Amino acid sequence: MGTTQLESVPEPKYWHLRTVLSEALDSEFTVGEILPNERDLAARFGVARATLRQALEQLELEGRLQRRRGVGTTVAPPRVGVAVGTEQHAWPGAKDDVWQPTDCAPAVPPASVADALESGRDESVHIVRRSRVTHGQPVAAELLYIPQSSVPDLSGIDAPSGAARARAVLRELHRLELEGQDSAVELGSARADDAKELDRLPGAPVLVVTTRYIAEGRTAALSVATYRADTCRLTFGDSGGVEIHEDPERRAS
Repeated sequence: MGTTQLESVPEPKYWHLRTVLSEALDSEFTVGEILPNERDLAARFGVARATLRQALEQLELEGRLQRRRGVGTTVAPPRVGVAVGTEQHAWPGAKDDVWQPTDCAPAVPPASVADALESGRDESVHIVRRSRVTHGQPVAAELLYIPQSSVPDLSGIDAPSGAARARAVLRELHRLELEGQDSAVELGSARADDAKELDRLPGAPVLVVTTRYIAEGRTAALSVATYRADTCRLTFGDSGGVEIHEDPERRAS
């Protein structure tokens, strides 16, 4: 069989540079270290700055690099791991939970959330904000919607807002017996508030993981977690569940 036109196309110069840079990141740099400026890097590897930018952009897409406003281009930490399709179920805030509560306040949720919770569209729910950090950098932000009916005994808790209120709401939620949970993952774009919290530009690619927690035959809580797309990798396990797991070899998805 003859060689196809695609097979005869030489490797782009920026892709070869991407490979060279990736090896340099492994051998010469540590997580969080700031890379030299583009002029110095282009001179070191003997390439045009346009070629260098293409290679850097590719490594950023793969999660090897991060461009941080006011800092520069830094070496990214290993991709964060979180099981989405796991058969083990637990309430948010349970033992070994990696999320940190930051705030909690009552508010009317979006209509789609109200429908999922089977609550009235004008009915206020508890909205718990949580964050996930690795190597000192934010990698995910979560909004956890909990209807009043799931935590009916909060009236006596003297914590009107903040992290203390969030923890109190989660403790009350744990009084229910968790019957199951299911998750869905989709690609999205960072909204202005998510982008600010995740140190990204608005419109940056993100992974949105929506999880329903089931108790007493209904949706007792709904989580909408937004992950930086450059910190996660999706794989399909033997059980058919979707997982986001650490990528030790840091290869491109």
